[in-house]
Amino acid sequence: MKNTKNILFVCLENAGRSQMAEAFFRKYTNEKFNVISAGTTPSSQLNPIVIEVMSEIGIDMRQQSPKKLSNKMIENSSKTINMGCMSKESCPSLFVNDVFDWNISDPKEKSIDDVREIRDQILKNVLELIDSLEK
Repeated sequence: MKNTKNILFVCLENAGRSQMAEAFFRKYTNEKFNVISAGTTPSSQLNPIVIEVMSEIGIDMRQQSPKKLSNKMIENSSKTINMGCMSKESCPSLFVNDVFDWNISDPKEKSIDDVREIRDQILKNVLELIDSLEK
């Protein structure tokens, strides 16, 4: 797997948005990419509503778990995508080179319909990212 690019999705708890982005990226790309998601203060588990709305479209996230963001992850990433947190203390990924900020709402404590909208926006953004990376 030469020329493999590392893609990093970051959010605060790594329990929703970044996990959905990672799952979509895995589904729609090939071995040219490694993908991981992480959070600055990871939750103990994924948001159950996120797991539910992803299963509605055939993506099983039950085996995924939140991971802590490390400097090594940031340094090794070809592209870092911040899902929407905006403070320097909680999202250091905002302050490294080549970071994209998608400004997507946190699904935490949102209704299932709101989480579906968030899921669909993340899918749209991931597909656009993949298209840009493959050009």
